[in-house]
Amino acid sequence: MKKTLLATALFAGLAITGTANAYQAEVGGGYSYLDPDNGSGVSQFGVNGTYYFNPVQIRNSPLAEAAFLDKASNVSGKANYGDNSGTKNSTYGIAGEYYIPNSEFYVGAGVARNEYEVKRANIDQKTTLYNAEVGYLPAPGLLVAVGVQGYDTKNGGDGADPTLRAKLITQLGTHDVNLEARGVFGSDENKQYYVGGDYYIDKTFSVGADYTKDKSIDQDQWGLKAKKFIQPNLSVDGRVGFGDDYNTYTVGASYRF
Repeated sequence: MKKTLLATALFAGLAITGTANAYQAEVGGGYSYLDPDNGSGVSQFGVNGTYYFNPVQIRNSPLAEAAFLDKASNVSGKANYGDNSGTKNSTYGIAGEYYIPNSEFYVGAGVARNEYEVKRANIDQKTTLYNAEVGYLPAPGLLVAVGVQGYDTKNGGDGADPTLRAKLITQLGTHDVNLEARGVFGSDENKQYYVGGDYYIDKTFSVGADYTKDKSIDQDQWGLKAKKFIQPNLSVDGRVGFGDDYNTYTVGASYRF
């Protein structure tokens, strides 16, 4: 199964302080560009939205991590679309996260549909992607989750592999830090690894780096990223990715209400 790595471009901003209010929904959009060493570049556009069952309380959290630290249960949807020289690649899906009340347990799941079409090669491939996981928060700001990730390609292959991920929000001196890691295990050709981190210069502005390795497409990539809330309910973000055979650039924005 082929997977598309979406990438993002480094976006810097001035640090602007402010007092954030609670919010219950967030919508966003973005643009990504894949620049290969050989061949033409690939563009893709995306939109996304999240609805929280209860208003997210900001408290003294970094604005980008408020929903996680507030253990805010939610449903979300996303859609990405690209059409480059007759090659169409689109993905749309829904997901949900639920923090079980009066406990430290968490469950999450998602399902998506990828449609890949190359007219000149008579390729029309449709793949259902799915994942589910259960997690536990052994300490404030720490989540450990195990689950499964799978795919089912129409008139093609299918498979499922176990997953493990962890997320930690902690303090480094007087600044907040976000650390994340995720692995997809199982058959060697489908293994995937991700590690990343964000350093919060203040509650509104973060810079970070990440590394992704995906054996299913035999690629790995380093990335630099940044996110800035120019207002308490409006943010911009971006990432630059560096791979062996291509670089990727993405910019995005989101609005909370």
